[in-house]
Amino acid sequence: MSQSDVTHTQATNLIHHEPIHLPRSIQPHGVLLALSPQLKILQVSNNTQEFLGKEPHHLLGQPLDTLLNAEHVKAIEQSSQQEGGCVNSFKLSIQTLKGEQYFDSIAHRTGNTVILELEPTDSLKQISFLSFHALAGEAIAKMRNTSNLTDFLHLVVSEVQKVTGYDRVMVYQFDQMGAGSVVAEVKREDLSPLLGLHYPSTDIPQQARELYKRCLLRFIPDINAQLVELIAAENPEMHSTPVDLSLSVLRSTHPCCVEYHQNMGVAAILIIALIKEQTLWGLISCHHQTPKHIPYEMRKICEFLGQIVSLELEHKVNQSELDYKIKLQSLQADFIESISKAGNFREALVYPKPRLLDVVNAQGAAVCLDNDITLVGTTPNIEEVRTLIEWVDSQISDNLFSTDSLPKLYLEAIAFKDNASGLLLLRISKVRRYYILWFRPEVIQTVNWAGQSNESIQVNADGSMTLCPRVSFELWQETVRLTSLPWKSCELDSAIALRNAIVGIVLSKADELAKINQELERSNHELASFAFAASHDLKEPLRGIYNYSNVLLEDYAPRLDEDGVEYLQTVVSLSIRMETLINSLLRLSLLGQSQLNLQATDFNELLHQVIDVIRASRSPAQLDLRISKPLPTIECDPVLVSEVFSNLIINAFKYNDKPDKWIDIGYLDINEQVEKGLLQQQQQTSVPVVFYVQDNGIGIPEHHHQTIFRLFKRLHSQEKYGGGTGAGLAISKKIVERHGGHIWVESTVGIGSIFYFTLS
Repeated sequence: MSQSDVTHTQATNLIHHEPIHLPRSIQPHGVLLALSPQLKILQVSNNTQEFLGKEPHHLLGQPLDTLLNAEHVKAIEQSSQQEGGCVNSFKLSIQTLKGEQYFDSIAHRTGNTVILELEPTDSLKQISFLSFHALAGEAIAKMRNTSNLTDFLHLVVSEVQKVTGYDRVMVYQFDQMGAGSVVAEVKREDLSPLLGLHYPSTDIPQQARELYKRCLLRFIPDINAQLVELIAAENPEMHSTPVDLSLSVLRSTHPCCVEYHQNMGVAAILIIALIKEQTLWGLISCHHQTPKHIPYEMRKICEFLGQIVSLELEHKVNQSELDYKIKLQSLQADFIESISKAGNFREALVYPKPRLLDVVNAQGAAVCLDNDITLVGTTPNIEEVRTLIEWVDSQISDNLFSTDSLPKLYLEAIAFKDNASGLLLLRISKVRRYYILWFRPEVIQTVNWAGQSNESIQVNADGSMTLCPRVSFELWQETVRLTSLPWKSCELDSAIALRNAIVGIVLSKADELAKINQELERSNHELASFAFAASHDLKEPLRGIYNYSNVLLEDYAPRLDEDGVEYLQTVVSLSIRMETLINSLLRLSLLGQSQLNLQATDFNELLHQVIDVIRASRSPAQLDLRISKPLPTIECDPVLVSEVFSNLIINAFKYNDKPDKWIDIGYLDINEQVEKGLLQQQQQTSVPVVFYVQDNGIGIPEHHHQTIFRLFKRLHSQEKYGGGTGAGLAISKKIVERHGGHIWVESTVGIGSIFYFTLS
């Protein structure tokens, strides 16, 4: 086990609950006031005389307007009414014994307390947009033009150092266990490099990492400065309940953090959080060897740069991952196609050899079909694989299992670590002994640690353990063995996709294989994301076309001839229709990304709600809706299923030219399913409910029974049967399939149609 594993295991067992967000003190470069919802001063920092010319006890219990003018009090009051987590800042002035003093004011609400922080500044003048652009614009432009992730991170530290002037600026990336490493660095020439060094998770504990997710910037201008105590009014409640300073810019520094940075020789720090997909990906960490103060506005620029870096980081990491996913998907598609065309299943899997390895980027594989084992590439020998499979049979029940350190779980694997320190196992069938095992060799790694990380764990006399700041940060190297390169999530996805395809082939169901391939296409996240992004981005220029066309019609119509006016009116009409189509595309793409809200749903109540909504927009005389028998209660997403019924019912009335229109809604019981050939007589358990919506409308030709479920597919011109986009059935099909069911139609032209669907 590596040092990082030991450290993490020990650290997670420590009893370390000290609430670092409730410090009862602040840093000395500003003043903090804790206010009641009525803006009465409940707590103040014990340095108000220095900054405000008033002793703390003269302020406690007083309304805020004894300190600030009405305009500033009004601004603070508005901040107090906003949701917790919303921080507001503005400049203000206060008359003191030294004359008029200027401050940056930062206000936010936490629970029932309003936190007001005041930092002295030179004037009330704010940084202009042009000044801001001069500081940040060039850096942002360079970042966006850099595609390589490594180059991007090195550019980030360089640009942040230009803006801030710190001696050292680093990008620190966290791993899944909370440990981290320096992946980019720019520094003063005489400082020792930290690039490439690793740090244990205990260096930045979980509590601190959670605070970085909430408060994106942490500023400590003087790590050695004397902290300032918070003084409360004579109120027992305030004494017993410290104020939550999670979002405070002046929040004091924990003694452990102070000692840690003193040991590093650092006197001032600025930390900017990097968030990727709502997770703390890393930090931009700025160190200075001497105390260094940065004005609040400059820090907000740094915070803004951090947010831009986070967005670009997410894009660049995702793009890199997407390129690799697309490569795997292409290899996978070719491999599946070759399997589907092959006569011999085993040979199709292993020949040509590279394909089976490439779909998960492995160096070796073993295909086990009952007692027949075929080896491909670099693998353990047949007997070692056979014994490994016996261990798998007894220890692993999942269809997919992966590890990058098999010898730590299965000691016998030490004998073949050179070929198989990493294992990816795919169980194709639980009935038969069908497996694919992929192998990766041992990769001996030298991990450069910034000191021995176990120094941060102090063992007490009673055997308990305490976290403490480390003293040494000298390079300490650790050799990690019995480990392969880790398996990526997209490689696991590729293995699962391969299993789904193989199941269809093993069962000799060509139509099942086609269905699985279609499902793979429908579940392709990148395609759904592209459809969403493309349709979302189309809206803005489309609104411009619509708005400018209306302006031309309203302001320039007298200058146009009849043809010109007609052309513009056509542009407006087409813009409206285009927006409707885009909205439908957006709806369909969102359905593929959102999670189902499954719950037990009474379909009688659900259907009555749908009918009430439809009746509200149509004449009651037009609606002859029949429900043949009480409907069951089943588990589904009621909002989405309501949309299915609504689409089917509205279509049934829309495409009906009979004088007496009717719709029958119900479901097929088991006997009715048997009669219609949907169910075999012996199948009596786990039978899905088959719902139907029947009408006496115009009917649908048989050759269109599949095409009607395609997006934007209409069988009639836009002018007939009330128009529409042709998206309703495609959306309904998507909803049904998200529930694991399917939808189909039986119809006779001139007689009517019956739409059936299941939800499992």
